[in-house]
Amino acid sequence: MGYYITVEKNVNIYVEDLNPDCKKTILFLHGWPGSHKLFEYQFDVLPKMGFRCIGIDTRGFGNSDKPFYGYDYDRLADDVRAVMNVLKLKDITLAGHSTGGAIAVRYMARHRGYGVSRLALFAAAAPSLIKRPNFPYGLDKEAVLQIIDGTYADRPNMLNDFGNIFFFQHISEPFSQWFLQLGLQAAGWATAAIANTWIQEVLFSDLESIQVPTLIIHGIHDKVVPYPLGEIQHQSIRNSRLVSLEFSGHGAFYDQKDEFNKVLAEFAGGGC
Repeated sequence: MGYYITVEKNVNIYVEDLNPDCKKTILFLHGWPGSHKLFEYQFDVLPKMGFRCIGIDTRGFGNSDKPFYGYDYDRLADDVRAVMNVLKLKDITLAGHSTGGAIAVRYMARHRGYGVSRLALFAAAAPSLIKRPNFPYGLDKEAVLQIIDGTYADRPNMLNDFGNIFFFQHISEPFSQWFLQLGLQAAGWATAAIANTWIQEVLFSDLESIQVPTLIIHGIHDKVVPYPLGEIQHQSIRNSRLVSLEFSGHGAFYDQKDEFNKVLAEFAGGGC
């Protein structure tokens, strides 16, 4: 079941809500440049295991409204809080992939983990996606600048190149085209704005503020959010567990979907 939730004046966020009668809830925050549909192979399976699965399309992406502004982590975390408030969600597992993981981390710090009893991070872009002084991990800043330039010059080609490094396992050509179309559904300005946010923001103190049990799933072949970032998250979050997937890249939720679903379900605890 899909519907819209107003998060601020003239901005409506699309929400997919499956199995709403179940109390065990996982709220999914997708990564750049996709939508909640990136979690198709979780939404196919987890409701049958007794979970309510909710997917938010980040503003600017998927079926959500696409305003020109509002793509910093504070505003995106506030969007999540608005959804939490309207749906009256409590005792949930908040799950975020890539940029969605960064938004989840900021939500936990900015809103003190309101309504969240467990946190799951999948290749989260935290504490910094790019290398910085005294932080020799992540991507080179120039790689992100190339993504931004590519967005303004030839967004379909940029997204096609990004899709070529996203997965570690072989994907079919139809699957590759499906993934490309998810990215093309976003607004160009939102695509570039999120990439700018990667450069501008860090989440070091946010990670250290997390108090709830945290599951970290990270593919060791990740070329988008390098595996050492998962290790740093594990070191920074007190009550955390790192699950390293040896046959996965950035899209572990597809590369090793069966193992991914099993680990997430055991962590979140199923049953209506």
